[in-house]
Amino acid sequence: MNKKLKSVLTFVFLLTLMLPVAVGAQFDPPSPGITGTSDAPVSAIIVVIMQWLLYIVGFLGVIGFAISGVLYLTAAGDDDRINKAKSAMLYSIIGVVVAIAGLIMVNFVSNILDANVSNQNI
Repeated sequence: MNKKLKSVLTFVFLLTLMLPVAVGAQFDPPSPGITGTSDAPVSAIIVVIMQWLLYIVGFLGVIGFAISGVLYLTAAGDDDRINKAKSAMLYSIIGVVVAIAGLIMVNFVSNILDANVSNQNI
């Protein structure tokens, strides 16, 4: 019974993967201007998405740093709460540094890709 179930699930999975390919020949996509989609290359869209995600991570790191500061101020001499606040500060600083480093890398790669594209058009 186990082999039979496995083969049926495999068939259904493969059929699900192949169904869009079977009906894809009947699709005639309109030009980008009609649908309102962007004419930008996929790499530019990925760069914009990565930049937004890194901005959000950096913002959350700054918020975490502020919250850990409040935790440190309200610790009132309790060593456990002070240690928790210090570790939260350390983790939020690491998060901000990682977000800034990621943003720098994404911008660097974006500039390299843009430079290659502009050189090919000349």
